[in-house]
Amino acid sequence: MAESIELPSRLAILPFRNKVLLPGAIIRIRCTSPSSVKLVEQELWQREEKGLIGILPVRDAAEIKPVTPVMSQGEGTDSIDQSSKVRSGSSDSHKLDVKNQHDVVHWHNRGVAARALHLSRGVEKPSGRVTYIVVLEGLCRFSVQELSTRGTYHTARISSLEMTKTEMEQVEQDPDFIMLSRQFKATAMELISVLEQKQKTGGRTKVLLETVPVHKLADIFVASFEISFEEQLSMLDSVDPKVRLSKATELVDRHLQSIRVAEKITQKVEGQLSKSQKEFLLRQQMRAIKEELGDNDDDEDDLAAMERKMQRMPQNIWKHAHRELRRLKKMQPQQPGYNSSRAYLELLADLPWQKASKELELDLRAAQERLDSDHYGLVKVKQRIIEYLAVRKLKPDARGPVLCFVGPPGVGKTSLASSIAAALGRKFVRISLGGVKDEADIRGHRRTYIGSMPGRLIDGLKKVAVCNPVMLLDEIDKTGSDVRGDPASALLEVLDPEQNKTFNDHYLNVPFDLSKVIFVATANRAQPIPPPLLDRMEVIELPGYTPEEKLKIAMRHLIPRVLDQHGLSSEFLQIPEGMVQLVIQQYTREAGVRNLERNLAALARAAAVRVAEQEVVPLNKGVQGLSAPLLENRLADGAEVEMEVIPMGVNNRDISSTFRITSPLVVDEAMIEKVLGPPKFDGREAADRVANPGVSVGLVWTTFGGEVQYVEATAMVGKGELHLTGQLGDVIKESAQIALTWVRARAAELRLAAAEGSNLLEGRDIHIHFPAGAVPKDGPSAGVTLVTALVSLFSQKRVRSDTAMTGEMTLRGLVLPVGGIKDKILAAHRCGIKRVILPERNMKDLVEVPSSVLANLEILLAKRMEDVLEQAFDGGCPWRQHSKL
Repeated sequence: MAESIELPSRLAILPFRNKVLLPGAIIRIRCTSPSSVKLVEQELWQREEKGLIGILPVRDAAEIKPVTPVMSQGEGTDSIDQSSKVRSGSSDSHKLDVKNQHDVVHWHNRGVAARALHLSRGVEKPSGRVTYIVVLEGLCRFSVQELSTRGTYHTARISSLEMTKTEMEQVEQDPDFIMLSRQFKATAMELISVLEQKQKTGGRTKVLLETVPVHKLADIFVASFEISFEEQLSMLDSVDPKVRLSKATELVDRHLQSIRVAEKITQKVEGQLSKSQKEFLLRQQMRAIKEELGDNDDDEDDLAAMERKMQRMPQNIWKHAHRELRRLKKMQPQQPGYNSSRAYLELLADLPWQKASKELELDLRAAQERLDSDHYGLVKVKQRIIEYLAVRKLKPDARGPVLCFVGPPGVGKTSLASSIAAALGRKFVRISLGGVKDEADIRGHRRTYIGSMPGRLIDGLKKVAVCNPVMLLDEIDKTGSDVRGDPASALLEVLDPEQNKTFNDHYLNVPFDLSKVIFVATANRAQPIPPPLLDRMEVIELPGYTPEEKLKIAMRHLIPRVLDQHGLSSEFLQIPEGMVQLVIQQYTREAGVRNLERNLAALARAAAVRVAEQEVVPLNKGVQGLSAPLLENRLADGAEVEMEVIPMGVNNRDISSTFRITSPLVVDEAMIEKVLGPPKFDGREAADRVANPGVSVGLVWTTFGGEVQYVEATAMVGKGELHLTGQLGDVIKESAQIALTWVRARAAELRLAAAEGSNLLEGRDIHIHFPAGAVPKDGPSAGVTLVTALVSLFSQKRVRSDTAMTGEMTLRGLVLPVGGIKDKILAAHRCGIKRVILPERNMKDLVEVPSSVLANLEILLAKRMEDVLEQAFDGGCPWRQHSKL
């Protein structure tokens, strides 16, 4: 190293972001940006060994408050490798981003002149960009007087900060400097001794201590440490040799102390690990002994088989699983976490990451026949499914909508989903969401918890072992939320085709592709489903069946299934259509067919008792039997049964008839009443309930389909108060208040009061009751029914028993439309209602009602409340002509 360096008055400047080069340190940099390449070519490459450049630290404006002049700067990206005469190492990459041309950086006012020890030129392919690799040696400090630009890089007018030889000799005679030098050398020698014991090196460093001046040695030692940028700048700014030695001694001593602390920790860890290492060595020896004896290690075989399964994973998942498997192999079976880690890997290996079931070639005609054979009616629903399958046939990778079947229980929602799977030739998996309140049921538990497990979706995919099944999310409207999370919100990611490609189960902790799964959801009501989740699904309504459809379903599907479940056939039990129709009319009033199937099953059980009492044994088809006397002889006295050859001339029909019932049991009305009890419903219910004034018939919608609701009103002596009973919600209570207000306001016009301004409720209370008080009732569809009941009460005129109504009203008497029209009309039809009053704006909803139902009903449309009253009473409304409305 030269003792004195003559610096030119101006140097080309290469900026180092957040890094400092100290005198005596050697660094290796790679220049790739146009500005740095130009600087190296003009200042170093063309001047060969005579070139000098200045290394100036810079830092971002966001890191410090401006204390020096700032200027906008944009340099290229240069990666820097730093080494020194003490040790060599790689430093971080220091960048001046060329993309952010307006980033403000702060130039330090002091730098280090450097010369090139080695230069090499390269060309990147295929871009053809020229790059340089430069090895630089720091020489001496300088101060920047003025900064300017030359082409694409910067230059600076500088002045040297190095002391002359005479000045340095005077400093060396200073007692303080001598004491600092001795202290520094002692600390440095102690550090070298520690490193020599640890790394078996240090001979070359000891030579440096003896040959290099102390003030230069301080820079070399500090340059070899990992210290902060602020400490590097402080060292660079230490022009005074005494200050420099003091700071260097402090840094060397701190580095020495950190090494000693690390050694102390290592010794403690090694002492704690000695026991486990001993156990590991003994187990390895035991394994080797077993191999010599020929004993197979089942655990190793399982791990090998698991590793073979993992080969079918995607590359990114395989890397994660392989890292976990290597960790598992290092663990002992007795260690905590071994079993949970192994169960996790087994799940990863068993999941169908890329295994898909081969779809059948879609035949829409065959699919239509399959749907017709499985379900009767539901024309619009089947048509929508056929459209869905047609799109799948034309574009197999199409992201179809998530179908959500909404309807009352027993209408065939779940079986429709299985029919879709059968038509597509895919596997079917059902996920029940009823009562699920824990978000972990959807996303899984994190593996940090004890007893953690994957979510229901991942578990279902593991069971079917394919990644493209038809997955039914059953009862999606019955999910709840509490402190454990909101499962409905977790389903947003599952049902969104843009997000479920990377579904993240907390237990797996790796993304799983759900985009190939066809999701089908079912619900009894759409209202409880959160709007964001409902927006991701296409709702298909299944309102229920007409009595005619129920009869066809019973004859085609229910009766054969019930007979098969009870070990019967048509030879033992026959249920005529007339008796099935009787059961539908008098024993079931539901939207679906579930109760109908239960009643048919009760008839089948009664028949099974009669058949079992006669000890009748049915014959299988194509099997000839022995005569009863012959069988009794063979079984007498415990004798062994032998084969008897029957002559060919014997009539097979005569032989088999011995084991058959003489005549099948035919269900009649007497048997129905004996088994099912007296009829639960009859056509006289509406007439009996509406026999007195103050009762009207309304139509409501429930989760079980449409229902007929009777509203009863009565008056009594009181103070003009309104009483409501029947477990009512807030909406229906408000409807009752509005209805009473409207009737009181028009009492004189409707001839319910003697004169204008008289109080209709003077001296009496009104009690409105909704029967079946145990059933909650709420909703905006009972307004017209309440008004009709009150008008009937005050006028003492009976409402027509064959008329039902639905609709809400305003305070001005305008009839508003309501929902669930199809369900309500079907309910009226089931109960024998002949006339239905609907809001005029609901006329468009009649398109969904079957024509066979409309043919048996008279639909009356009402725009105002007066229209409802006109149709609800016999002979119309006699006081209508006096009304000013």
